[in-house]
Amino acid sequence: MLRDKCRVEILALSLAAMLLLPAGVCQSAGQKPVVKTASTAANRTLLWGDDFNGPRNSMPDPKKWAVVTNGSGYGNRELEYYTPRNSNIHEEDGHLVITAQRESFTGPDGQTRAYTSARIESRGLFDVQYGRIEARIKLPAGKGLWPAFWLLGSDYASTGWPACGEIDIMENVGFEPFTVHGSLHGPGYSGANPLSAAYSLPGNTRFSDGFHVFAIEWEPKEIRFYVDGSLYETQKASSLPPGKRWAFDHPFYVVLNLAVGGYWPGDPDASTRFPATMLVDYVHVYRLPSPAISQ
Repeated sequence: MLRDKCRVEILALSLAAMLLLPAGVCQSAGQKPVVKTASTAANRTLLWGDDFNGPRNSMPDPKKWAVVTNGSGYGNRELEYYTPRNSNIHEEDGHLVITAQRESFTGPDGQTRAYTSARIESRGLFDVQYGRIEARIKLPAGKGLWPAFWLLGSDYASTGWPACGEIDIMENVGFEPFTVHGSLHGPGYSGANPLSAAYSLPGNTRFSDGFHVFAIEWEPKEIRFYVDGSLYETQKASSLPPGKRWAFDHPFYVVLNLAVGGYWPGDPDASTRFPATMLVDYVHVYRLPSPAISQ
């Protein structure tokens, strides 16, 4: 979700080519598909998670999540103001409900935006280094919407981006209702040039039609990306361009957000219906079995 402003110009070309790849094929040049068996509930251990079972209209558990207040646009030209208001974020019927609304809102910093939404982070409350990180999510539909489930290096404040590393477990842009992206950003392979691949549902099924499980299995020097248990991307330290540093060997924190607008998704248009809602059934973090999962 942290992006170089040039990304949209190159992604317009790169995504067209990337979407031609079959599921399980990574974008990195020369890399062969890697087939591994995903871990199972029987051989992994739950370390942390949230099933969002709080009372109706309650806020996310403050022992697990920080609710962000920010209207900066994050360098992406996003149009929303992230607020901690109940109308933008709350728990209901066992789900986290993140709602983007079309409304004029002025934040405490004096910044006025034409949309509001929400973002939560486990920063300062929970960090993870290696394991299976998964969430079951129903995505919103509509041009200009940009839901994401991702990890950011816990040293972000001290080292900056992209040196801290970023793992996008799931990103969706509203003009691609059938497709999600999994990406790695680090020093020398960020913005318009991440390590990345895409996954599309069969039969023109939209990700907004129901819940889907988005996951990574992260081991030293390797990260595998899954949708509903199907492996579609494997990235390794050896995937990197020559001389680049693998930025995924330290703790990261968890982020969930629903952005509106930005260089990649573009602006909402007359067809985009608000309020738009992202529903999260759960987020779970597991320890993987050792040794590494075998082929």
